[in-house]
Amino acid sequence: MIVGHVAQLNRYPVKSMAGEQLGVAEVDWQGIEGDRQYAFVRSANGTRFPWLTAREVPAMVLHTARFADPAKPKTSTVLVETPDGATLSLHDPLLRGHLEAAAGEPTALIQSARGIYDAMPISVQTSGGHARVEELHGSALDRRRFRANILIESELPASAWQGQRLAFGNAEDGALLQMADPIPRCVLITIDPETGAKEPRVLRTIAQQFGNAYGLYGTAARPGLIRLGDAVRVVD
Repeated sequence: MIVGHVAQLNRYPVKSMAGEQLGVAEVDWQGIEGDRQYAFVRSANGTRFPWLTAREVPAMVLHTARFADPAKPKTSTVLVETPDGATLSLHDPLLRGHLEAAAGEPTALIQSARGIYDAMPISVQTSGGHARVEELHGSALDRRRFRANILIESELPASAWQGQRLAFGNAEDGALLQMADPIPRCVLITIDPETGAKEPRVLRTIAQQFGNAYGLYGTAARPGLIRLGDAVRVVD
């Protein structure tokens, strides 16, 4: 049964930075190839969450990371466009120095082929689910606040598919996702992706009206491709 169509595909090469839109996403067991492949860590932080994120440096969301060769994320260099319009290599010491100054502590860059996720590798939302959030919030909300990998054009909320499997595109090479738990949200969604300014009311809306959840986590049940415009089906 067709439940929607793929309206947007997003990949985030660097944890907590803005990402890139894709026409085709390759889904492997670890998630979308290249997603959250890099992260900055707070060098002196010995906790289970050492990542430097927009929680500490809100302006990280104003840095846009992209692969120089989008089709080859395993080998491609990563370029970062800074808020002042400069384009730097992700490994440029100037970029790390800028982030360290903003964070007030030393940092290091790490890479993981498995992806550096808070929980599960793929996040999914629907146009209908987002529209419902905007309705109860009382104003439009930039979808980029929520950093979803896959936006499905559908009147159904993503929560309708919890525990089910979604097939994308054709059976020959289309990915199959196992949908899992609702995604709990934190202070990151209060940060405006255009300005870096915080609006606490956004998190209050999600917490009070949606049990602090927006979208669904998913993981690969079968590796494959997801393309813009793909039909999405619920399958047994």
